[in-house]
Order: sequence, then C-alpha cells, then structure tokens
Amino acid sequence: MSESTLFGKVWSGHVVAPESESTPAVLYVDLHLVHEVTSPQAFEVLRERGLRVRRPDRTVATMDHSTPTTPRPARGPRVVADQDAKAQIDRLERNCREQGIRLYALGDDHQGIVHVIAPELGLTRPGMTITCGDSHTSTHGAFGALAFGIGTSEVGHVLATQCLLQRRPRTMRATIDGKPPRGVTAKDVVLALIAKIGTAGGARHVIEYAGSTIRAMSMEERMTVCNMTIEGGARAGMVAPDDTTFEWLAKCPEAPQGPSWERSLSRWRDLRTDDDASFDREVSLDASQLSPMITFGTDPSTAIPIGSPVPEANGDTTRARALAYMGVEAGKPLLGHRVDVVFVGSCTNARLSDLRQAATVMRGRHVAPGVRMLVVAGSQQVKHRAEAEGLDRVFLEAGAEWREPGCSMCIAMNGDRLDAGQYAVSTSNRNFEGRQGPGGRTFLASPLTAAAAAVTGRVTDVRELID
Repeated sequence: MSESTLFGKVWSGHVVAPESESTPAVLYVDLHLVHEVTSPQAFEVLRERGLRVRRPDRTVATMDHSTPTTPRPARGPRVVADQDAKAQIDRLERNCREQGIRLYALGDDHQGIVHVIAPELGLTRPGMTITCGDSHTSTHGAFGALAFGIGTSEVGHVLATQCLLQRRPRTMRATIDGKPPRGVTAKDVVLALIAKIGTAGGARHVIEYAGSTIRAMSMEERMTVCNMTIEGGARAGMVAPDDTTFEWLAKCPEAPQGPSWERSLSRWRDLRTDDDASFDREVSLDASQLSPMITFGTDPSTAIPIGSPVPEANGDTTRARALAYMGVEAGKPLLGHRVDVVFVGSCTNARLSDLRQAATVMRGRHVAPGVRMLVVAGSQQVKHRAEAEGLDRVFLEAGAEWREPGCSMCIAMNGDRLDAGQYAVSTSNRNFEGRQGPGGRTFLASPLTAAAAAVTGRVTDVRELID
C-alpha cells in the first residue's frame, strides 16, 4: 500500500494494529471533540461499565448544537428555555466535570461551534487524527489533518480507548485551478464540485484538495471546502499544510511554542503528497469559469449557477420529489424567487471572513420588508472580533439579528427554525427536507449571495449589487 499521499502518511502514522480481511485497523486518535448531542449516551455506557475516559487531555468539549442563540441579557447568563436542550447541556457539564475534560460552556469566552473553536485555538494541527460525533468534522482537514465524524457508539469507543476501528478509505484528488471570478467564493467552488461528482461521488474515499485555487485560499476558505466534503459522500477532506497554514497556527494560543514550534514546523513541512503519488480517482474543476452557486433541491448536489434554469426531472423520481417539495419550477431560474429568512452562520460559513463578506453587501442597505435575517458568529472569539470591527453595527443597522454563537438554524434544534412553507437562503451545509425546520425549504449559498437575498427579498445575483 503506497504511503506517498498526504492521507497515506497520516494514516500509517496512526495505525496501532493493521486491518485484515476480517478486522478493521485500530487507529489512534490524537484529538477527540465532544458536544452535548452525541455524547450523553457514550458517557452513560462508560459509567455503566465502570470506565474512565482514557485520555481526558486529548478530549475537548463545547456547547453548540442545542444552545440558544438569542442575545443574552445585558447582565446575566444565556437562558436555555427548552428543557430537553437544557438537560443535554447539564449532562455534558456534569460528564466533563466527572471525567476531567476541558469544556467550553455557555458563558466561556471560547465557547462556540466545535469546528470553529478548535482551529481558532490551535487545537487542530497538521498530521493529526481528529474525531467528533458530528459529520462535519471533515472541516479540520483544511490543516492537513485526517478528521472525520463518528457515531455515538464510536464516541464511546474513543472516550474509553483513544482508538477507533476503521477500514482504510480509498483516495481521490480534486484539483481545482483558476482564479474565481468576482462574486464567487469558496462556498461556490465546493458547491460546484459537489454538483459535478454528486452526493455519492466521494463515497469510501478521502479527498485531497489541490491546485492553484486551493493554494490561494485562506485557512477559513479551505475550512469551508473541507467542511462540505461530507456532502459529496467522502469520509474526509484534506489540504496539504503550507505557509498559509503555519501563519494561522503561529497566532493560535494552543499552538506549540519555542523549540516545540520549530520541531513541529519541520515535521509539518513533510506532510505533502509526493510528486509521483497515485490516487484511486482524480477529478478536476476550473474555478475561473464558475458563477455564484445556489441549490434548488433537497441535497447539496442540486447546485446550479445562480442565473441558470432549474433542471428538468426527466423521469428522475427523486428529482421530481425535490422539485415538488421546494415548490420550484423546472426550466426557470431561481432569480427573483421570494425569500422569507436568511441565515448567515454554521460551521461552514460563520467565521470572521464570512461575516465580512456579508457585511460588504449589507453596509448602507436594509433587510427587505417581510424578510428575517439571522447572523450567528461561529464562536465567541469571532463575535468579539466582528464587534471590534463594527460588523455587528452594520448588521443591526440593516435590520438583521446579531445573535450569540451556536449551530443555530443549521440544525433547527435550538429554537432557531423555519416555519412550514418558508424559504431560506442559508450559508449552512445541508438542505434536506425539514433540515432547518419541518416543512422549511432551503437554498444553500455563500454569505455574499445570502446577504444579497436579504436586502432584495428574493434570490439575487450578488454581482448586481457589488459592481
């Protein structure tokens, strides 16, 4: 088995016991991220078996999925009105206290979405294996880490052993070249790639992103691309670490310091795919030919250039059902389609650069009558930095809601949700039926496109507003 790819090098460095025909490999986990939704059952299993967490020093928890994002009172803590959510949050706090796990709880200055806080703290580093009970753990692959989501029972395995049973995935390289045109963001690039390969195109693969477009991206843009990898069916996404990665980490409070930094840097520079490496599959994309993208259906592969007509179903029953659910008409563009709610947030697009993008459109404009806009920073640190730049004032003066960090409307289990029949333009990662609320209908798009919809009240080509 060749270890000439970035993935192969990271994988082989973490195999405790190799796989065979009858048994998966035993893979060591460097960092285990925990939140309140997928961990309670896992902790309960440990309690029933009299087990302790094997490496609490390699386990980090935060509160994000069930947490309300309503602005907190001027004095006092955030109030969790939903009793089920409060029970989950209370259990996580108790479990972390009993097991000696670091927890970023409500009120902590570093609380936020798990896939936002770990990179900003410097907990995510090149060459690591990272797991979390959340499918969008692929985000951390932007740093050259092998990061993937796991199920609740697997959360328990990692807590108890710091290892995981895994079959070795296949490899795919997605080479993306060219300079994205005006109005095209990292979100548009990855939506275009998913539209090309389909929701199962990356199944049983780890995707390494390469090419001039990826190399030119910031770390936040790379995180957006890797975050959406799971929507193309892949196990994980990775980008080889480079000077952009190292400059990000150098500013992180948890990154290695002094001589340890120099040793780490030397090791990280070797984490790249060899020139003669081969992949099980290769795909390519010309980013210079892209337009702002938007989805019309009920999975992320239904992304089209914003001015293109919605495709016909042509006998595809799944497509026909999606068109019926979304209430959109084949053969016509989505441009001009009404919008009820705009959501800027989620582990895909709630970082500082995302908020800056949205603010460029919102500045000097106002949310259209009848439209509700929620802007939810990905972490307390992102929120503080945005407020230091005055971005909160831009959104508030435009009539948007500036809310506390959390997953918010991405998953609609925290009080933020669509009503049945409402349309949302959302910067999140999934547009499944009911994902943002029962009967809610979601168009996925970039922060630029979402902001354009907010100020016009309809699906709009943002290039009309930023000329």
